[in-house]
Amino acid sequence: MSAASDGRTGSPRAAMTRTQRHTPDRPAWSCRACTEPWPCATAKADLLAEFQAAPSALTVYLAAQMYDALADLHGPDQPRPPDWHDRFLAWARSRR
Repeated sequence: MSAASDGRTGSPRAAMTRTQRHTPDRPAWSCRACTEPWPCATAKADLLAEFQAAPSALTVYLAAQMYDALADLHGPDQPRPPDWHDRFLAWARSRR
């Protein structure tokens, strides 16, 4: 297996491979790879790298993900979700 195919290089292909593994497992919104709440630390790092040239697009993407998560997890019989703005959006803005 080459370094490009196993995700150990800094190439865009490697970043995409890592991001695909650290994707949300719906409807629970945990990370498929590490089971942490998504976006996990690895997903955040990968997303920042992937959207480095278009930080506004990252914000739009994360807002859409947050909206989907709220629809999946916040029903009439469920408690109010924690501060999802911090979980989905604030970290991206603070690390630019």
